[in-house]
Amino acid sequence: MTPRMVFEYALLRVVPRVERGELINAGVVLYCRARSYAAALTHLDEDRLRALDPDADVAGVHAALRAVEGVCRGGGDAGQAAGDDAGRRFRWIVAPRSTVVQPGPVHTGLTADPEAEARRLLDLLVR
Repeated sequence: MTPRMVFEYALLRVVPRVERGELINAGVVLYCRARSYAAALTHLDEDRLRALDPDADVAGVHAALRAVEGVCRGGGDAGQAAGDDAGRRFRWIVAPRSTVVQPGPVHTGLTADPEAEARRLLDLLVR
């Protein structure tokens, strides 16, 4: 049996009109310290977004979600976070903010495969 490791995750939520507080889930960010693993997987349901706000900036939301994915990957497209370890990148992403793309609360779990867990959570909670 493969040993299970602790992981943390948060949903990425799109709040097109912050004053209304309505939101849709558009991604998941997962961090596993034991593997130094951080990843963001996203899926934007454009029809649901437009149902909340017909004038939503769909291209802007896609760009914001891609930026979160880039920070999780590290490397050149992560800006100042590129040199940070996976844990610091995860903490930066899940810090509360009042923007159109917001992190939800952080939850924990156990998994033997953080990559598969991120895909499972995306399918279960976003798609």
